[in-house]
Parts: sequence; structure tokens; C-alpha cells
Amino acid sequence: MTRKTDQILMDRLAMAAREGKISRRSFMHYAGVAGVTATAATGLWSKSAAAQPQRGGTFRWGVHDGNSSDTHDPGTYVTRQMIFLAHTHRSYLTMITPENGLGPDLATEWSATPDAAEWTFKLNENATFHSGRKCTAQDVVDSLNHHRGDDSTSAAKALLTDVTDVKADGDYTVVITLSRGNADLPWLMTDYHFAICPSDGEGGIDWASGDGTGPYKIDSGEPGIQWELSRHDGWHGEGAYFDKVAMIILNDPNARQTALVTGDVDAVSLIELKTLALLERNPNITVDNIPSGGAITMPMHCNTAPFDDVNVRNALKLSIDRDEIIEKISFGAATKANDFHLSPVQPYWPDDIPQREYDPDQAKSLLKKAGQEGLSVNMSVAESVYTGAVDMCVLYAEQAKAAGININVVREPNDGYYSDVWLKKPFSAVSWGARPTPDVMFTLAYKSDAAWNETYWKNERFNELLLQAKGELDNDLRAEMYREMCLLMRNDGGTLLPFFNNWVYARGKGVERGENVAASWSCDGARAASRWWFST
Repeated sequence: MTRKTDQILMDRLAMAAREGKISRRSFMHYAGVAGVTATAATGLWSKSAAAQPQRGGTFRWGVHDGNSSDTHDPGTYVTRQMIFLAHTHRSYLTMITPENGLGPDLATEWSATPDAAEWTFKLNENATFHSGRKCTAQDVVDSLNHHRGDDSTSAAKALLTDVTDVKADGDYTVVITLSRGNADLPWLMTDYHFAICPSDGEGGIDWASGDGTGPYKIDSGEPGIQWELSRHDGWHGEGAYFDKVAMIILNDPNARQTALVTGDVDAVSLIELKTLALLERNPNITVDNIPSGGAITMPMHCNTAPFDDVNVRNALKLSIDRDEIIEKISFGAATKANDFHLSPVQPYWPDDIPQREYDPDQAKSLLKKAGQEGLSVNMSVAESVYTGAVDMCVLYAEQAKAAGININVVREPNDGYYSDVWLKKPFSAVSWGARPTPDVMFTLAYKSDAAWNETYWKNERFNELLLQAKGELDNDLRAEMYREMCLLMRNDGGTLLPFFNNWVYARGKGVERGENVAASWSCDGARAASRWWFST
């Protein structure tokens, strides 16, 4: 055979190995015919076969940020434990793909009227709940309505403000009507709160049972401790290669990392960045370092003194040295931010807004203007917020001294941080996952009446632009609106945003994943349990 023919044969053999269509013995035979040495053929087989997902085994997943107060109510989801669990045992209408695009989950297709004010979603007729019954349009209607209405306490209520009606059109079609056009609605449906639960038959949902249509069903578990799951035979999607999943809550970073190194878990959702280089040299561990739109914020309550003065807010923003924070805390695994909640990896990022730099002298001047010279404030943080979060705040406190500011860092318990500290203490550190579009992020956390408006900031112009941009189909005009909104956040808002953190997590030997991973959340968009597999 010619060299070209040999290469064609080897390409076909590699493809067959990846697709599981050829045995190792046959692969080695034909590789020999193509003139490949036994050693080279063995290496090629290992590489090709490893790329083919294999079924079997129990995936032990060490997860950070879990609380004993967490519940199965989608409206209360906030911790990483519940976000990861939700994407493992429940489904959504749409999903973020490994390529960071928009793909189907329960919905197989969707379409809109020309003004984007009415959307129709066709459902997968093969989807079933773990309890055995079919998932129908009524389940979707009641699940979405769970976040709507005057009585709803859902954190995602603000995202559906423009929705005027959600109705079933037959058993497998859902129609969503809005008061104004929203081109982002299918992306909005990926928000982790909008998990589909079984209808209770009375207009509500049965969330407490933990029933879902996701790739794995819950066998047992306890919030803040551990969850045991097994594959759902009626899973309507791709993946779910593991037989079982054990989600183990490991809030302590040392315990989490030790469990990975010793082989007690197969993967962890967050690693200590100060040991990043060391872990990367370990042949039994693979580190995934993924740029994202996830952010570390330092919200100041704009309705609470001294943060109700914009000069104080901007003085604190000028008193942080982001470059030093990224170098010493993130070890370079982050992107410098500019006090507005939109990152370079997200659409409509305004790259022409001047970067705010460390300027303690200017901060002093603003404090003098506010009558707050010698400012002293408390700042709450917990280690579970971000690897090195406490050290980050301590370093910031040292930097702020040059502006005459005394920041007293208060280390809060990991358990209950998001229920007892966030939105309650006037100055804190918070970790945000990425949202697919600016509209989702801004609506969720910066709109005046949003349940998660963590700074209690109210800006009339910002809210006006948010409504306009939502239905604007001209991308250039929409970009201009988002730019102005970013400037308002930067110059008037209560969010000090030091950086956008990479998702840095790790896998033990034999845990494989696809070539691409979603950057919406850590661990492949929180879907590691259904997208990854063990190599043989």
C-alpha cells in the first residue's frame, strides 16, 4: 500500500476505535498491515479508545459550597451544591453546550414570532420523570409559574417579569407570551433556577420529593453532607455514562484537595490555586483551567451608611490593587475586571471603557469630599466563596490602608454563608457563576427590584436601558445600551468587582471528558456527572 493509503486506513481505524466499532485485537492487526509498529499502534489505540465514552463505575465528585439549609426548591437554589445537583437530577428546557452554544434539553426545538414576544417550545416526547410518568407541557407550565406571581418568593422572579402567560398547547408544546420582545428567552431558560419539576396537579409543583427528569435519580442524601444517585433509565438525552454518582460535600479546601490526591474522590469542583502548579505536575491528576464569566464581587449596600455615599463606594473601588490580587491570590487564573458585571468572554463586552486602576491618593480625596477620612468598615467573607477568599480580603485590607481606610475582615462560617451573610451584611465577598447574556445578569442582580440585587442599588436610567435593550434587535444599538449600563455600574453602582475567575477544577486518573467544556459553571457547566466518563 502507498503512504497515503496507509494514512487513510489508520484514520479509519482511529475513528472506529473512538466509536467503539473495532476490537483491540483487530485494531492491532490492521495497524500492522499499515506498517505501524506495535508500540506506536498500542499508543494510538489507547488514545483513540480513551476518546470514546465508556459506561460504568461510580463517579465520586467532591463539591465545594454546600449548606445544610439547602433545599430542592428551584426558587431557592444558590449554592454550588444545589446547582451541581440540579443539573444532575433535573432537566431544563435548553442547555449550554460544551461549545458554549445553546442546545436542547427537554425542548427539542423552539421558535418565535417576528417581534420575539411569543415563543413556542416543542418538548421531547420520550422524557420521563424518575417516578415513571411522562414529562408533559403542564409540568413545564407549572414549573415556570413557580417563579411568577405575587406570592412567589423565587430568586428568579425578576427574570420572568415580562412574561404575561405560560400555557400548554397539547401535551408536548409550551407557549410563552411576553409583554415585550425578548430575543434572549431561550438562553434565559438555561438559568439554573428553571429546573423542571413534576406538576402537583393543582397549578403548583412537587419539588420536595426531588423527582426530576435528569440523567440521574436521587437514591439518598442529605444537604451539606452527601448525595447518592444512580442512572435514570428513562434519560432522554446523551451521556450519563457512569452507573452511579456520589456527590460529596467538601467545603474545606484542604480536605477537598487531599481527597483528590489520595484517590478518595475522582474529581473536585474547585482547587487551591496556590497549589495549582504542584497539582499540574502530578501525573495522576488533570487540572482544567477554564476562562469564564464567573465573577468575584464585593457588594456594598447602597442603602446603608457609609456606602450610601457614591464617593465612599468609589474610594473603596480605587483602594484595591487588582493586579496584585490576581498575581498573589488567583495565581494568574483570572481576568482583571472594571467594576461592571460583564467579562471579555461574554457578548457585548465594552472594551473601550478606561480600566480603573489602584489609586489610593484619589481615594483619599473622595473620602475627604464625603467627610469620611479615616473610614473604618467591616467586610464579611468565607473560605467557601472562592479558593483563597479570606486571603484575598486580607490583602485588600492591606492595600486600602494607603488610602487611610481600615477594613476589618470578618471570617464567617462556610455553612449558611449565602443564607445568613449575603444580602444581609452591608459589605462582603461573593462568587457569581456566569450568565449567558448581559440581560440575564443585569436583570438578576442589578435591576432595582431584583431579589438578588446584592447592593440594593437603584438607578432609574439603568432600569430604563435594561427594558429598552431587552427587546432591541439591532445589535449595534443594543451594544451601545449595554455600554452605558456598564458605565453606570462602574461609576455609580455599589459593586466592587476585582476579577473574573477562571473555573479551576481537577480530575483524577481515568476520568475523561470531551474536547470542549462549558464555561457557564465549574465542571463542564455543572454537568460533569452526565458528560464525563471513566476510561478503561
